[in-house]
Amino acid sequence: MSVTVSLINMKGGVGKTTLAFNLAWYAAWKANLRVLAVDLDPQSNLSQYFMGAEKYVEYLQADKATVVEVFEQFSSPKAGSGSPTPLNPDDVIHHLHAWDDDSLLDLVPARLELAWTLKNPTEKAHLLPQFLSKVSQNYDLILIDCPPTESILTTAAYRSSRYVAVPVRPEFLATIGLPLLARSLDEFKMMHQDQSLEMAGIIFNGLRRSNTPPEQTKSLSDVTNLAASHGWPVFDEVAHHSDSYPAGSRQGDPIFRTDYARDYVKGEFNKVAKRFLEKVGAI
Repeated sequence: MSVTVSLINMKGGVGKTTLAFNLAWYAAWKANLRVLAVDLDPQSNLSQYFMGAEKYVEYLQADKATVVEVFEQFSSPKAGSGSPTPLNPDDVIHHLHAWDDDSLLDLVPARLELAWTLKNPTEKAHLLPQFLSKVSQNYDLILIDCPPTESILTTAAYRSSRYVAVPVRPEFLATIGLPLLARSLDEFKMMHQDQSLEMAGIIFNGLRRSNTPPEQTKSLSDVTNLAASHGWPVFDEVAHHSDSYPAGSRQGDPIFRTDYARDYVKGEFNKVAKRFLEKVGAI
């Protein structure tokens, strides 16, 4: 049975996309799962991490479908078609990797034009879960990388998900997006009482391993207390700061396949990822 999880924080710059990239890779490569990553952020950083900047540009220049078409339910006329064509799920899913043990890693890419969806959001939130329902039987885990905003894209992610997970970087104003997220989740649950949407937990990343700055220590305490007030679990496992995360992501490699990443950094992330998969029932 497939499980869908949205990674979200209303505050940007928290390492959400880097975490989504590495979790998807771990689930496919290490846990032997069939994984679909969905880029729901108009900035499309997850798409670029997976495909590489040059291949991503080539993908767009070839007029291939993205998550934008999911919200439009058709592909606009192209040079080779001449008229709108119905959405074919296979055209939207970009196959990244497949292994002999049947584990695989696929991607629904995004593009900047996804922001247009925010201009005319009426009755579109159901289209993402409708799309995923058609392909979910092909996957064990679907990971949605959400934009740091409250919008129709957020609602679409909620409606598609069984769990949400919240990456947090312990720093000044780390809690600023959490009250908005709490209100957003509460309002959604009130309006969709037939859906089970649970908080998988808060995942700290970017924490200094030693000589932790006072602002990080205070941030850890503030976030933990706020999480407790909402009944949200906090992962004991932490993805500590390492320059290998952004460096590996830019090269298309997860932390555990980055040659120059230290073994203890890889081990720390493996514990985070394993706990994450256990928490959402994927393993």
